[in-house]
Amino acid sequence: MKKIIQMIQKIDETLLTLMIGILAFGLVCQLLGMWFVPDMAKYSIGLWIGIVMSLFTAWHMWWSIDRNLSVNADNEGAARAYGTRAGLIRYALILIVFVLLCLTDFSYPLAAFLGMMGLKIGAYLSPLINKKFFKK
Repeated sequence: MKKIIQMIQKIDETLLTLMIGILAFGLVCQLLGMWFVPDMAKYSIGLWIGIVMSLFTAWHMWWSIDRNLSVNADNEGAARAYGTRAGLIRYALILIVFVLLCLTDFSYPLAAFLGMMGLKIGAYLSPLINKKFFKK
């Protein structure tokens, strides 16, 4: 538990605002979208799988960039290779999740895609969140 608290304290303010934006987008999609689908449970499960994937993707980008800057600061080739490898890991995980969702009848894959778009919307909402909550 102590390690988790230390990790949360280390999280950059930019990542925090991005995650707040992703969660806000998820709540709006949950409240508005569930009335327009035939199966609310499948929609909700798919949406929150996508939101969790967005949160993980945002965190992994922050973590891999931070680690890359500290480990490979003086070696451009190694930094580029590490960044490429980290990006491929993220995309492979997203692809695996979407393939599993498409092959099973567990949830709606399009709802998961909508949740993954939370990463983009969260980035667009970051300046607004900074202005409202962090007074910047």
